Amino acid sequence: MEIWVNPACSKCRTAVAALDEAGADYTVRRYLDEPPTIEELAEVVARLGLEPWDVARAKEAREAGLATIPKDAEHRTEWLAGLVAHPRTIQRPIITTDDGTTVIARDPETLSRVLAE
Repeated sequence: MEIWVNPACSKCRTAVAALDEAGADYTVRRYLDEPPTIEELAEVVARLGLEPWDVARAKEAREAGLATIPKDAEHRTEWLAGLVAHPRTIQRPIITTDDGTTVIARDPETLSRVLAE
């Protein structure tokens, strides 16, 4: 299992604490220090069943100038590149389990689902 975190994020700290409490075997990726590649982010977005703009944090996307990019298939790569260039804009924490299931674990229910697997 891998979890993408921003250590300054309370939801990330909560998720890591829950993984620790459950005794889960996981790897932490501080995605601000080690941003995903466009390909990695595209895979994560696909596993989530979302589009790149769906995983963008609204305020940070506006600040990074991404909010002006059209949200359509033609601009998908531009969104991915923008998120990678400005990793603060990516929602967090993102957990990918060993079977490839990927979730944004911002709420207790989603986090509990991952821990139950």
